[in-house]
Amino acid sequence: MRVAILIAPKDFKDESVSNAKLLFQKWNIEAVITSYSTKECVGYHGAIYKPDINAAKLDPQNFDALFLVDGKGVEEYKLYDFRALLETVKQFSINKKPIAAINNAIKIVARANIVSNVKIATPQDSEIQRLVALYHGTASRNEIEDDKGILTLSNPEKIYEFADLLVSKLGAK
Repeated sequence: MRVAILIAPKDFKDESVSNAKLLFQKWNIEAVITSYSTKECVGYHGAIYKPDINAAKLDPQNFDALFLVDGKGVEEYKLYDFRALLETVKQFSINKKPIAAINNAIKIVARANIVSNVKIATPQDSEIQRLVALYHGTASRNEIEDDKGILTLSNPEKIYEFADLLVSKLGAK
């Protein structure tokens, strides 16, 4: 099994990546780091990851899930406005592959226009709440939601439970 972990070129949340990778490795799921940069990506706390594949070349047929990492980089690079990424997210959805988004990365899922009538764990951020409503998603006060193949996490401190949920969705043994 393979999960594509999308990170911003800079200022992604290091702990979201490291904790998810750790759990995926435990279940023998290959964690493939992807970004729109071909250079080393530097996290908010200094972790460095060299992307295994450029996000422009992501093909849902080659992955079992897409994992969207949060952090300041989502805002700095306006990943939620990047048409190619939104199309990729939409293709994962069309191919019935789970899509997991943490905190402000939920903006990417909303802007991909795949949240209509889907429960979304919505952080207290007013812009995220606005986008979820605009694209006809259902804002939830739950910290973790799993609805129609879209997994959302509003509280990044629950990353282990969230990644564990994704692992179980993938049927890892």
